[in-house]
Amino acid sequence: MKEMTAEGNTGRTGRTAVFFLVAALLLLLLFWFSVNTGSLPITPRELYLGLFVRYDQNVAAVWDLRFPRILIAMLGGAALSVSGVLFQACMRNPIADPGIIGISAGAGFASALTTALFPSLYFFLPIFSFAGGIAACVLVYLLAFRNGLNPLRIILVGVAVNAVFTGLMQAFTAMSGGNLSGVAGIANAGITQKTWEDVFLLAGYAVLGLTLSWMLFYQCDLLLLSDQTAEGLGLNVTAARIAVSLVAVVLASSAAAELGVVSFLGLIVPHIARLLVGSRHKILIPFSALGGALLLLLADTIGRRIAFPHEIPAAILLSIVGGPLLILLIRRSDKSYGI
Repeated sequence: MKEMTAEGNTGRTGRTAVFFLVAALLLLLLFWFSVNTGSLPITPRELYLGLFVRYDQNVAAVWDLRFPRILIAMLGGAALSVSGVLFQACMRNPIADPGIIGISAGAGFASALTTALFPSLYFFLPIFSFAGGIAACVLVYLLAFRNGLNPLRIILVGVAVNAVFTGLMQAFTAMSGGNLSGVAGIANAGITQKTWEDVFLLAGYAVLGLTLSWMLFYQCDLLLLSDQTAEGLGLNVTAARIAVSLVAVVLASSAAAELGVVSFLGLIVPHIARLLVGSRHKILIPFSALGGALLLLLADTIGRRIAFPHEIPAAILLSIVGGPLLILLIRRSDKSYGI
């Protein structure tokens, strides 16, 4: 029996390693394909020479315009996907997603206000975005709490909170006359005109949040159990739920500050990841980060090519795919989540 168990664990570990390797290779290939998507295609040799040997105007343009956009898509995708994993754990809800339950909308609204009213505070934008995300998260928990947290009630309240903050952001954008490009970019979830400053700004918060999220993998595993069972195993459920929620808000808010409101990414990727590598958060969190980076970059690249020279925002493409998936998940929700 022990030998069979050991063989089974070895087999699962091997399959997991293969999935990680395949996802990483696909991300590298997509990265290169995205670099060459546009009016200035370049060869690997031209890129190498332009970066390390001599100045090349085309390579300089690609470096300043495409590379920041690609890296922001990857960082933001990883942050949103892991945020979805964390919310699904602490809310015990398979369809919890920062873009559906209002966290991203609250963060985006705070970012839009800061961008329009206090542009000099640009480098503190993720902090204001975090405040907006926290406000939305607290609202969802408070309004959904009634003799405990019911997963279905959380989603219904979250949808309402999301609608309120989205409406406020769109109204603010309309009142600005569309003249504030930064506000419009947040409202429309655009990744255009990003710079290396945006990359560095997002990278600091995203890397911090991703690191903290992996450190909380054990708490996430226990939060999927009932509160009584988790407490019996020595977990302070309230403290764990607050800690996991705060890290999830950090990830969602930092992404919203740069990407705007992107829905369904934190819903799609975790479910695909669970099918491939299982539900242990020690593996699920890093694989979801890799998958989120891959999926958002794929959506952004397709959006740039499908109607060239015009662009379709990645958020729209993800909504087209995520909407039907949400309906399917609601119809087939696992009873262990309480729905």
